[in-house]
Amino acid sequence: MTDEKTHYRKAFNSPYLSSQDIIEPTTLTIKHVRLEQDKTKKTKDYFNTAYFVEQEIRPGEVLKPMILNATNSRTMKDMGHSHFIEDWQNIPITVYVDHNVRFGRDAVEGLRISQIPPNVGKKELTPQSGEAWGRAIAAYKRDGNLDAVLEHVDISEDNQALIVDACNVP
Repeated sequence: MTDEKTHYRKAFNSPYLSSQDIIEPTTLTIKHVRLEQDKTKKTKDYFNTAYFVEQEIRPGEVLKPMILNATNSRTMKDMGHSHFIEDWQNIPITVYVDHNVRFGRDAVEGLRISQIPPNVGKKELTPQSGEAWGRAIAAYKRDGNLDAVLEHVDISEDNQALIVDACNVP
């Protein structure tokens, strides 16, 4: 017997992320936001639509784009430090379900973006990081250390040694 239950809104099969998709506050990374026409074809309205770096919300379950209503768009303006949706890229957010979203006179479930940035660690820099790895080597050649690089990314001691070795090769 499984403990997994089916949310009643699953039957509506929306092309957008909704409260039925979020079980608990979830950290996601906004890849980009576009102004797009409603994909449900119920209206001809255009919406700020967020796409994510992550491909799945859970293993085997595709992560859908999220419509950013006015409240969530204001939150993104603050988190992205810009009024322009084209600037809202690679921003980590936490999405949660608010059970008291006003829709007319009714209180309904709705998605909200937390105004508090998620606590995400720095990304790990490895030789497979491509262009970023090359920039780290260039920074070491320029500065003689990796201090400036380590402010933005984590590099294991073994990989730091690889960078130093790459700079000492004639």
